[in-house]
Formats: sequence, C-alpha cells, structure tokens
Amino acid sequence: MKKKPNNKLTHIDSSGRPTMVDVSEKPVSIREAIAECRVRFPADVARELRSNGLQSKKGGIVDTAIIAGTMAVKRTHELIPFCHPLPIDACKLHIDWLDENSLRIECTVKTTHRTGVEMEALTGATVAALTVYDMCKALSHAIVIGPAKLLGKRGGKRDFGKIG
Repeated sequence: MKKKPNNKLTHIDSSGRPTMVDVSEKPVSIREAIAECRVRFPADVARELRSNGLQSKKGGIVDTAIIAGTMAVKRTHELIPFCHPLPIDACKLHIDWLDENSLRIECTVKTTHRTGVEMEALTGATVAALTVYDMCKALSHAIVIGPAKLLGKRGGKRDFGKIG
C-alpha cells in the first residue's frame, strides 16, 4: 500500500518517490552554516591527551581531524544522496576542549549558490569527530561521539540560529 506523500518533505515528489530538489529557480546568494559535534573521553584518556598536547601514536589529532573534516565537506554530495555538489567558498574547523573530558568540534561552511550548506557543515563536524575517535581508539573504545547539531544557517528562505 502506497503512503500519501507528505508535501512538507522536500525530497519527496508528488508520487511519493524520492527526488532531488530543483534549485534552478532559486536566487544565488551567500549561504553559510555552522555545526558542531562533541567527543567525550573517559577521564584517564582525556588526561593523557591533555598531557600529550592532543598527540596520539598516529600523530596530531586536531590537525588530522581538520583535514578530514574539510575533505568531508567537499565530498558531502557523494555521501548524502540528494545533496547538490556545491562550490565551497570557505570551510573552517575549530577544535578545542569544551570541558575537562570533551572536545568541541565546530565546522563553518560558506558558499555562493542556490542551496544551503547545512549538510556540509554537519558532515564536516561529524567526520572530524570520527577521525578523533580513530586517532584515539587505541586508548579506549569508551569514547563517545555526539551530539552533532546544526547551530545556525543563513541565506535562502530563512535564517536559523546564530552565525558569526
């Protein structure tokens, strides 16, 4: 039995089938989004990471996570089925201690296009968090990733949260 399409879902067509949103009629504007993801370590692991300047046997954790997050932003359309390939004008990742045991990863993405970069910012933040996990998993498998969330976006029909 076929479900009635929900007109509020933009990736569902009038037949209830998945579809990519047609953005050809939207105006080109500056679009920006900011997302964060957190990584929580067991207390002993956090102490060790702090004492080693966020270095692991695999190398610099923060630098590697920034590179991975940036690469992920640029490839989001290859990972999320209905994301448009976008020219990325800017991508910044900021990683720092949130508290005694948690890192906060913030990813800000900017483009000048017809569609937003929320998924790119979320992908960048979460892949950076996954990279931190990978760099540290030899110390513990009790590392927790999340939550990941959109903090803000601007450009397009409506702004959300705070940017800048």
